[in-house]
Amino acid sequence: MIRAVSIAALTLVALPVAAQTNVPGDPYAGDPVGIVAAPCPAHPSPTDGAGWEAWKLHSLTRDFGQLCRYRAQNEQLKASNTPVRVVFMGDSITDNWIGADAGLFTGGLVDRGISGQTTPQMLVRFREDVVALKPRAVHIMAGTNDIAGNTGASTMEIVQGNIASMADLARANGIKVILASTPPAAAFPWSKDKQPVPQIRALNSWLKAYAAKNGFTYVDYYTALATPEGAMKPGLASDGVHPTPAGYAVMRPLALAAIRRTVATK
Repeated sequence: MIRAVSIAALTLVALPVAAQTNVPGDPYAGDPVGIVAAPCPAHPSPTDGAGWEAWKLHSLTRDFGQLCRYRAQNEQLKASNTPVRVVFMGDSITDNWIGADAGLFTGGLVDRGISGQTTPQMLVRFREDVVALKPRAVHIMAGTNDIAGNTGASTMEIVQGNIASMADLARANGIKVILASTPPAAAFPWSKDKQPVPQIRALNSWLKAYAAKNGFTYVDYYTALATPEGAMKPGLASDGVHPTPAGYAVMRPLALAAIRRTVATK
């Protein structure tokens, strides 16, 4: 009986499997796959809701970490030999920051946020978007979209592990680490069934303790932005989650102070 089961198992292993992920209706299903020299063909930006949904599905199945987003900019930055002081790694809150306060991202401060991303996606692109740029420090702000469930279910320990893995990669490459608190949110407009307040508080408690244990800098945006109930203060967010220019104005001096504590100013 055991031998029969073993033979059956080997037979199953030997069967061919579908090697590529093809999503019905994907307008870019003909994009390159496998090991190629140019993996990032240009696509027009979506112009409607259906287009954005197709684009998101394509990204999740063909470019999960969205390494194509900054590929060209990264190559230009490396070719210019411009010294990078700090890379800001994050989701939409980081992605939107440069639009609200472009003046912050000068003098070697580089924005590498991508809207909607969760910590596993950030971890996938961490080498290309952070390590390869050889910054002196990395500012990691994450967790909002994991709590919202953007790429499915997870556990708090998995999210913490993803952040810890990014910090490990940075430290192994001589890059100092700034861990930012997850900003406050009482609710997510795109994921209305979630109740994020206690989970954000728990994640921030872990981030602060983990930073202290490992000698990293912790920057506490949460306390400056939150009401006692755990929501964004009025006027500091457009939708209760994403900071307005006024919200980023509160965050800016905290970020700069954290950078000064982490990397000396020449």
